[in-house]
Amino acid sequence: MSTSSLPYWPKGVPRALSLPQVPLTHYLQVAAERYPDKPAVIFCGSTLSYAALLSRVEALAGYLTQRLGVQRGDRVLLMSQNCPQYLVAYYGIMRAGGVVVPVNAMCNESEIRYFMQDSGARVAMVAQELLPQIMPLVKPDMTDALQAVLVHAYSEGLPEQAASDDVPDVVLAPRQWTETPGLHGLEDAIAQALPAPAQHPDSQDLCVLPYTSGTTGHPKGCMHTHASVLASNMASQVWRGLHMDSVFLAVAPLFHMLGMQGGLNVPITLGATVVMLPRWNAASAARLIEHHRVSAWAAPPAMLIDFFSNPAAAQRDLSSLAVLSGGGAAMPESVANVLQARFGIAYNEAYGMTETASFLLGNPLTRGKRQCLGVITPGVDARIVDPETLRELPVGEVGELVACGAQLMRGYWQNEPANQASFVELDGKTFFRTGDLASVDEEGYFFMRDRLKRMVNVSGFKVWPAEVENTLYEHPAVHEACVIAVPDAKRGENVMALLVLKPEFKGQLTEQAVIDWGRERMAVYKAPRIVRFVNSLPKSGTGKILWRELQEAERHASATDTAPTTNLL
Repeated sequence: MSTSSLPYWPKGVPRALSLPQVPLTHYLQVAAERYPDKPAVIFCGSTLSYAALLSRVEALAGYLTQRLGVQRGDRVLLMSQNCPQYLVAYYGIMRAGGVVVPVNAMCNESEIRYFMQDSGARVAMVAQELLPQIMPLVKPDMTDALQAVLVHAYSEGLPEQAASDDVPDVVLAPRQWTETPGLHGLEDAIAQALPAPAQHPDSQDLCVLPYTSGTTGHPKGCMHTHASVLASNMASQVWRGLHMDSVFLAVAPLFHMLGMQGGLNVPITLGATVVMLPRWNAASAARLIEHHRVSAWAAPPAMLIDFFSNPAAAQRDLSSLAVLSGGGAAMPESVANVLQARFGIAYNEAYGMTETASFLLGNPLTRGKRQCLGVITPGVDARIVDPETLRELPVGEVGELVACGAQLMRGYWQNEPANQASFVELDGKTFFRTGDLASVDEEGYFFMRDRLKRMVNVSGFKVWPAEVENTLYEHPAVHEACVIAVPDAKRGENVMALLVLKPEFKGQLTEQAVIDWGRERMAVYKAPRIVRFVNSLPKSGTGKILWRELQEAERHASATDTAPTTNLL
């Protein structure tokens, strides 16, 4: 859709951006030169200035290249909860010319093994409590395993008075691991102060390879360059009026694109301050917003519902919050109304994907619509097309959302079949097929209607049923499995598994036993929260399980039940 047809385009926002031709690391260097003593990160009572942050990043880049042999384009796994070390590692990898492969801290050994093997990573940076999941992959003498792991403890660098009720024990834990072949201390590496490479990476170099699950059951790496990440980053800044004196709350996980951009790249690019929480804690978030006068917060609706339901939200001064944004799921109308009436805050809903480096569509700050993806943002062309013919559909009709813009990934890592299926040429431009069914109204606002692909949205995390089903079929008792999405008042959706057991296991197994089994083999957000044993699953004439029929039946059943109401009083 052309921006010329949008009657409510925000005043002062350009229709297209003059995008920079520099890498992300350039902005950290500039911020350190401009604001050397300004807090870059505030974390559990500690403050890291821009000058100190740059010094640590440069030293880490020197160690990665000179001691661990990381070369331009090499992939490096990064697995940790939110902390200053994550930021140092992220930018240190890029400054070395490497490519960050962010790994969800909830992933287990088999999932990490897949990311390592598919990306070809031979170096990892990991928080110490996650070492048990990664140690089986560390084999310094083998070329197809992790040869080196840099380990950090969150407590390294914290002041002695950091201990308090709202600082998790895992953050306060001292260094607990011992050096063995292949393990290196992050602080030890930085202390060597080895010089970083003379040249920064190029703007068109790959900088991050986040994985997104797919309908085939195998996650796919999204190839993002410094330029594509910056395109999304810059558009978000301009759209939301963010600036160098904005104060960001970073609570959404930094390994997820929402947290990575809204709590890491956008603030650093601006030279702003990040107030960081290691784990979600509503009372701590309220205290930090008041104390540090936080003005910008990117969070999924589930987190905000929990936050504003907590008594601490009503007891703290939240008047500094100017931009409360996010996506991943629609904000419930009732909750949005309470936010506006009680707290004077309008939730700015937006739409993006891992494939688009997060920001793609957005609601104008002064004229947003509820449960709406927003309008196209600077430099973006988005259309609703017939999924079969790719013909653009008129206003109001439901079709597949396709998009074109500088924030599009270069493609899926070493997966040409997926690229062929996901990109199309329309009017001489390359569009990405989102797999989401949507419609656009007469004012140019897009609304989600359904999903062309199967997907469960758990608190903003994508879970593809095929991946979960593949794991469930490894259970000796499972004959058939169908995974569907069911509504959840807090998380948006939950993962539900409908299972047909093999005859010899009927009556010998409980649903809870399967739930526990799943949590041992999958990240917690992927594992089914609900399991139901059934005698059979409905199938089409060709033998395919009718998952949509099962999902609609469960949604209808949920709608007729008395749903719990969210208390924001």
